[in-house]
Amino acid sequence: MSAMPKKLSAQSRAQKITLLLFDVDGVLTDGKLFFLPDRRESQAGSSELSAQGSIEFKGFHAHDGVAVSLARLGGLRTGLITKRFSETVALRARDLKLEFVHQGSHDKGAAFQEIVRQAGLTPDKGAFVGDDIVDLPAMRLAGLAIAVRNARTEVKKEAQYTTPHAGGDGALRDAVEFILKAQGKWKKVLETYLSVHPTVQ
Repeated sequence: MSAMPKKLSAQSRAQKITLLLFDVDGVLTDGKLFFLPDRRESQAGSSELSAQGSIEFKGFHAHDGVAVSLARLGGLRTGLITKRFSETVALRARDLKLEFVHQGSHDKGAAFQEIVRQAGLTPDKGAFVGDDIVDLPAMRLAGLAIAVRNARTEVKKEAQYTTPHAGGDGALRDAVEFILKAQGKWKKVLETYLSVHPTVQ
């Protein structure tokens, strides 16, 4: 599958998007990894480190959670591709009802292509949000490559759009808003969201 021509504007590319895929560490999170000792009681009653040794946990921004709901209302299918494997990510993916979840992906370009095939789409219909060089293979194949504000320089250079917010601070929300506004759906999506999720006074 060939990458899209570079000459198309970010808005022109966004108008074609029906699939939004994204990295986790540095996009859904601020990139920090937290580990707690995983101590289990042994048969003798003493506390020992488990075979894994630690429990990984991450922090997610509520704005990005709302973004996935807004994306769904706007007709965008969503999913994540991450090199690491984390039960925390699996839990968050279920919470957000993401359609595509690829953990442990060492080749994000191949994972992107696989998801595009599963979705019955062509690469120009897919967007990818990344922050580091490991995301470049997927970004290069995507119809719209998006970098978060604090992405590495090499990633920003190859992105057609850079979010106003940093990873873990609402960057995915920026990506969703950009796409839906380019498609002329933003106002209607907001009205629909508010009718489904009325403000509690």
